[in-house]
Amino acid sequence: MRDGNGAQGAGRGEQGAVGGAVGRLAARVYSREIGRRNRRYDAGAGVTKLDVPVISVGNLSVGGTGKTPMVAWIVRTLLEAGRSPCIAMRGYKKGKGQSDEELVYRRTLEGVPVVAQPDRLAGLRELFQTEAGRRVNVVVLDDGFQHRKIARDLDLVLVDSTSSPFEDALLPSGWLREPVESLKRAHGVVLTHAESVTPMRLEELELQVEAAHGRSPVARAAHAWDGMDVRMEGREVPRPVGWLKRKKALVVCAIGRPEPFVRQVEGAIGGPAAGKLVLRDHDPYKQDTREQIASEVGKAEADVIVTTEKDWAKLGSTQWAVPVVRPRLVMRIEQGAERLRDMVVDRGRHGGTEGAEVTERRRES
Repeated sequence: MRDGNGAQGAGRGEQGAVGGAVGRLAARVYSREIGRRNRRYDAGAGVTKLDVPVISVGNLSVGGTGKTPMVAWIVRTLLEAGRSPCIAMRGYKKGKGQSDEELVYRRTLEGVPVVAQPDRLAGLRELFQTEAGRRVNVVVLDDGFQHRKIARDLDLVLVDSTSSPFEDALLPSGWLREPVESLKRAHGVVLTHAESVTPMRLEELELQVEAAHGRSPVARAAHAWDGMDVRMEGREVPRPVGWLKRKKALVVCAIGRPEPFVRQVEGAIGGPAAGKLVLRDHDPYKQDTREQIASEVGKAEADVIVTTEKDWAKLGSTQWAVPVVRPRLVMRIEQGAERLRDMVVDRGRHGGTEGAEVTERRRES
C-alpha cells in the first residue's frame, strides 16, 4: 500500500520502528523515563480527582486500535443509562483546527460536549463553568491510558487483535508507548478487531493478556458497518452496505492501522480493491495529495472512492469524478457485552473511589 509519496506505508503517524542498536538504545532510555513517570503517578503526584466519575479508553501502542468507536459505544451506553457524559481528548494546540476524531464525535454524538485541547484538565474546568458543563455527570477520556493527570474510576485498555503488543517493542525501536506490564494498572482489557483474526489467535491473545494483566479480557469487540453515506452530485444519500457489491473501489485513508479497513472494503465489494492509497495517520490532504487521488481514480478506473469517517471531512469536501463513500462504523461487542456494559454503567454512575476528598469541580466553581 502506498503512502502520499508513493512509498510503502502502514499509516502510523508517530516516530517508531527505528532499527538496529540506535533504536534499542533509545528504547532503553525511553523505558527508564516511562518507568520514572509512572512511579510518580502511582504515588499520586500531579493527579487530580474530579467530583464526577471518569472513564478512560486507551491503548499501549501508537496508531489506531478502535478508541474512537469504543468511546462512542461507551457514551451511547451511558446516555441509555440516563447519564450526561462529556468527552475529553487531546486535541490540537489553539489555532490548529479540529482533529479528525473530534469532528467524528461532534457529527455522530450530537449534543454531547467535547473538550479537545492538550490540557484536558483546563478544558474540563472551562466546560464545567458553562450551562452544558454543569449537566455533565461523567467524563470519558479518549486516549487516556498515558494521560494520568486525571484520576479515573474505570481504566479500559484496547488491544488490537491484528497487531499484538506482545510481539512489539517500545518506541522508537517498535511502536509501544508503554511495556505490556503496564496492563496491570488497567481495570479491564478489550480485544478489538476480533473480526479480522482467527478464534485460535484470539485465544492466544487472551492467554497473553491474562499473564500480563492478571485477568482475562473483559470483552471481544469487532468493527462493523451499519450502512454508508454516499456523496454524489453535491448531496449525501444513505445506502446499505450491499450497494458496494462488485463496484471498482479506490480505497483512500489516513489512519493508524489501515489493513482492517481495507479488508472490510474488499469484503463489501466482494474482491480486491481497484486501487489503494494509504496515507500517513491524520494526513491533511493538501492539494498535491488531492491531485494524486484524482490520478489514482483514473488509473484504477474506479467507480467509487471509499474512505473512513475520520477522512471524510477532508476528502469529502472536494468534488470528485466519482461518488465518495463513507461507511458508518460501529463497535460491536461480540463477547462480554453484558459484563462490559455493567462495568461502564456502574463506574459511570458511582465511580470507583468513594469518599474522595478532592472535589475539583466544586473547588473551581
